[in-house]
Amino acid sequence: MAGIYIHIPICKSRCIYCDFYSTTAIDKQQDLANALIEEMELRNDYLHGQTISTIYFGGGTPSAMRISCLSSIIKYIRNHFQISRQPEVTLEANPDDLETIYLKNLHDIGINRLSIGIQSFNDRILTFINRRHNAAQAISAVKKAQEAGFENISIDLIYGFPEQTTEMWKQELTTALELHVQHISAYGLTYEEGTVLQQKAAAGTIKPAEDEQMNNMYDMLADTLQTAGYEHYEVSNFALPGFRSAHNSAYWNGTPYLGIGPAAHSFNGTSRQWNINSLDGYIKAMQQHEICFEREMLSAENRYNEYVMLSLRTADGIDLHGLEMLFGKKRRDFCIRQARNQIRSGCLAIRNGHLAATHKGIKILNLITEELLDA
Repeated sequence: MAGIYIHIPICKSRCIYCDFYSTTAIDKQQDLANALIEEMELRNDYLHGQTISTIYFGGGTPSAMRISCLSSIIKYIRNHFQISRQPEVTLEANPDDLETIYLKNLHDIGINRLSIGIQSFNDRILTFINRRHNAAQAISAVKKAQEAGFENISIDLIYGFPEQTTEMWKQELTTALELHVQHISAYGLTYEEGTVLQQKAAAGTIKPAEDEQMNNMYDMLADTLQTAGYEHYEVSNFALPGFRSAHNSAYWNGTPYLGIGPAAHSFNGTSRQWNINSLDGYIKAMQQHEICFEREMLSAENRYNEYVMLSLRTADGIDLHGLEMLFGKKRRDFCIRQARNQIRSGCLAIRNGHLAATHKGIKILNLITEELLDA
């Protein structure tokens, strides 16, 4: 099995925390759709005929694309790739794009999972981060999607905003649970280099949340959602039973995927490559039937390190038998040896042949991961 990721780098406006490649050139969506199809034509053999089980439209803002553009891309994939009987087809969406007719059309063209970028149900926070929607629109968008027949909906939330209290975060979680969605992703606010948010922090106009506050909010997140029946299956992801993100889970377990679009990454098991991060440059290259990308061949050390980093983010952790099959007994023994101190401290545990971070360990996961890497 394999996946296809389609990067739609078009946004109507930019959020102050975002460091993904995107542009506000909304008028170029048809040219982009044509270019995406051309790239798939040029790279049809990248996955060597493997069956596609997941298709993911990420961004940017895929819901800024017209239905006709999205439909043409999906039709091409279905006509030129081997697709599983029931693929997971996800579209990332902004709440203000999700009107009833648009939702119905999305459902009709084969989108069966929505990932809605709500980020907050607090209007003051939404204004601060430059989101286009308000809290009422966010709630309405989820309900409209449910009425349109979507039975697999994920929402994104962010915590740790300046001046956000734990009580405010508790209310966010309460509102989220009242919507009865199948999946919730929640991320601590990060101050990425070059973003407006980072510039505000550097200028002293805002004060980032303290580590203790972030940890308290994370504890509240995990406790609240698990009590409500959600599986905490990855550091930032929670799902009702049977609704884990198949596409993202494939990233974490090393499944190959084809990344299409400006700045999109691809992985085939032995190398990783990424496209030019320019919409105009990408479209021009595709019009000339050329692919502009960089590639990194992955050494055994690279692949081991990625396996460790990604596996530790999941509830299942590192499959020690799988690690030995992929990288040999020597590296398996190295991993266990490096993990001994964290096992003694209660930050790691071995359960059913898997080495996994405990709730205590998740809070220092970066440190733990560094100790297990093969430098």
